[in-house]
Amino acid sequence: MDRECLSLLPGVCEVLADSGRPLLDDTSLEKLLDWFTGLTQSGGSLLKACPCLLELISAVISNASSDPGVLSFTLKLTGLLAASEDGFKILQEASVLDVVFSIQHWKEAGLWEDPCVRIGWIQGLKNFLQHPKALRFFVKSEFIEPLLQLHTDPSLFVASAVNQTLVHILLSFQPDSPAGCHGVNGDDDSCTQTSIRADMFVAISAYLKESLVPTANTELQRSLQTLRLLAQLLAQARPPLRDELLQTVSDTLEELVTAGYSRLTLPMMDVILAAYSCGTDERFPDRRVDRLLTSMLNLDDPSDLIHAAAACLCRGLRHPPHASQAVRILLLPLEMTSGQTLLEACGDADERRRSSIMAHLKRKSSCISMLCVCLMNLQQITLMPPDFLPCPPDVIVAAVLSLLKICRGVSSSSGSSEVCRNIIGSVKVQKCALMALSSSAGLKEKTSDVLTVLIGYLDDPDSDPTVLHKSYQAFVKWTAVLTDACLITNQLRLDLLRVVRKRVCDMRWEVRDSTVEFLGHLADVRLPPNPAQNAHDASEALLGNSCTAPLIRKALEDAEGYVRASAVSALVRTLEPSWQQGAALSAQETETVDQLLEILSQDTEGFSRRAVVRYFTSWFSSCPSPPPPLLMECVRTVLSLGSADLDWEVKVHTLELAELLLDDALQGHAEPSEPLRTSSHPYGVVSDRVHTPHTHSDAPAGGVEWDAAGVLSDLVEGGVVSALLSGLVDCDRPVGLKACRLLMRLRDAIRPLSLGRPDASGVTCKLPAGGWGREIRRILGTKRSCEGSGAAAGLQEVLACLDLDERLDVLTRSSDHVHNSPLSLLQDILSTHSDPDTQGGQEVISDCY
Repeated sequence: MDRECLSLLPGVCEVLADSGRPLLDDTSLEKLLDWFTGLTQSGGSLLKACPCLLELISAVISNASSDPGVLSFTLKLTGLLAASEDGFKILQEASVLDVVFSIQHWKEAGLWEDPCVRIGWIQGLKNFLQHPKALRFFVKSEFIEPLLQLHTDPSLFVASAVNQTLVHILLSFQPDSPAGCHGVNGDDDSCTQTSIRADMFVAISAYLKESLVPTANTELQRSLQTLRLLAQLLAQARPPLRDELLQTVSDTLEELVTAGYSRLTLPMMDVILAAYSCGTDERFPDRRVDRLLTSMLNLDDPSDLIHAAAACLCRGLRHPPHASQAVRILLLPLEMTSGQTLLEACGDADERRRSSIMAHLKRKSSCISMLCVCLMNLQQITLMPPDFLPCPPDVIVAAVLSLLKICRGVSSSSGSSEVCRNIIGSVKVQKCALMALSSSAGLKEKTSDVLTVLIGYLDDPDSDPTVLHKSYQAFVKWTAVLTDACLITNQLRLDLLRVVRKRVCDMRWEVRDSTVEFLGHLADVRLPPNPAQNAHDASEALLGNSCTAPLIRKALEDAEGYVRASAVSALVRTLEPSWQQGAALSAQETETVDQLLEILSQDTEGFSRRAVVRYFTSWFSSCPSPPPPLLMECVRTVLSLGSADLDWEVKVHTLELAELLLDDALQGHAEPSEPLRTSSHPYGVVSDRVHTPHTHSDAPAGGVEWDAAGVLSDLVEGGVVSALLSGLVDCDRPVGLKACRLLMRLRDAIRPLSLGRPDASGVTCKLPAGGWGREIRRILGTKRSCEGSGAAAGLQEVLACLDLDERLDVLTRSSDHVHNSPLSLLQDILSTHSDPDTQGGQEVISDCY
């Protein structure tokens, strides 16, 4: 421990022991405990180094008016200090442990009713149960019974803490193997410990058996907590403990399944599937577990049955009989609602199940809930091996399409009209069905039907904005896996064009945004060759560039910033192929460039400005060498505007553009930075293209000759250096970090190549009078050896005098490394209790630790 911290700790302990002045910052105790935990884990005895901690504990537990928060902290701290055998011995000799963990003591003091105190007691026990002496103390003090009683505590935090402690107790002391006696931490008295563990197991397992099956609805919470505990134990236990647990509770679990408590269905499945996943081979499960799962997949209540089947698939169960049965259960409501035949009848039991499910489907709320559960699991179903499925995937897709038609009210199934009425206009069912449709993309025989249904949704004036968004996503998914471009009919083109033109002018900005995003994503989709068409992307094949580009450009003027940002992103997707081919810009595209620069300089929304910077980054990254003159003019403007932006993300994106220019300038003369991938931000430009530095036609082979002065001059005149220097002193840490690393690359590349080259050292950089220029001059002014600290400074001298290595070291540390320290924490606790202003009610803000 630091000497200064050690000197402050006694004062802090006095503050904590003074119950008359509770801490203003209630998180400081947690921070303090975290610090002590780290110190104990690093070795050494805290009690020997800091005897004031023992004095603190004694003072707090003897004061009936102690603050509950401080008391809870003291209980946890005592457990932490007793986690080592030396600490345990010191505390026991001081007669502290018996008082600290005496429930009766806290009840008599009137403090036990506070959940903070109960949690402190539980976590204190958990903290010190790390060695045999602590285990024996736990057993001798008969703590297991009150711990189990707290398992059903009204406070969920207390009950959860009990679960964690019980799991810790059993798992920490389980034997490493079925044979022999094994102690903890190499203790010689291992057989005694094994006996103690056995006694504890008997007590806990008896509690599990007793509390699993509720005798009344009022005891459901206890059963729920017990199932959660059992699931944690089975998921982490090793043989033979796992087998002992199953042997103990299997009969009781079967009784619980038979009782049919709906609220316990999912916790019950967690227990069963935890036991499955811990088996040696899931294909040959434990017979007890197999029997339990069979019972769960034959529950009488349809809702419970559906949830049990869904749990099987969500947890990745691959045991063929049970997985196949779960699939059949989940497809049954879809079959009965859509009118499509997905399953073959299997006798009287199947008919009884159908009747039961139909009764639920006739009630609107249960119908929608049941269908949504089925639809949300269709992705897992379609990914399963064919042997697990009762019908081909295309039949399942047909059922989903029928369901979507019913939801719009344009079709009815051969099933009950009462059921169909329940889902007409249901946004929940529509969204789940569209998501299921997206996950099933790729069936050639259903492509035309799918796209037709999706066009209907996109055209429907009653479609919810979220439903339209899901429809667009599904359309792109199915278009992306087209194996035959001939499936795109003229009627489909006309219908889609009409719909898109309508939706891009929708009154709801969410719809306009989704439509513009759709145009961009469609341009990303490459279609298979078609002799009848020259189009290579879906956007051109379905809408034609004469439609797509004008719609996107119009969206640049949208009143909503999200839409403008999506329009910029969509433009990149549509223009990138022509950039890569080096095609000349049309007059319309040139006008668009001016419009984008206007957005960067004047738009009030950060989303739009970020997207514009990424637009030019993608353009520069995509075009062949040499870049178009117009692009290079724009790049200088973007660097100037972007580096002065108020949004830190805009500035970081601007530095990414500067990095590309730096890569080009230093090609072959410096280690390349990490390849730049454009951002995956939803309103940034999305591209999978990795930037490759442009090849300079005038660069000699091998890069032996290098005009360092010329390169530096180009970087200065192009605005790269100014962007990097302004970023270096920026108040936003990510900006400063990025700029610092790029400046170090430039410095390290220039240094060896310019030795003895006076032409390189003569390159200067103009520094503005205010802002970042003033800050850079201030830094340079502190370096006596550095010249050129006026309006123009020699670039090499600037790079040498900025102490970039030291600056990088500071920037790469956590931003709280100065204030967020144990010393700062101790000082805060002391200052908030010694400052007279605190007593006057004035707020004192402490450092965040």
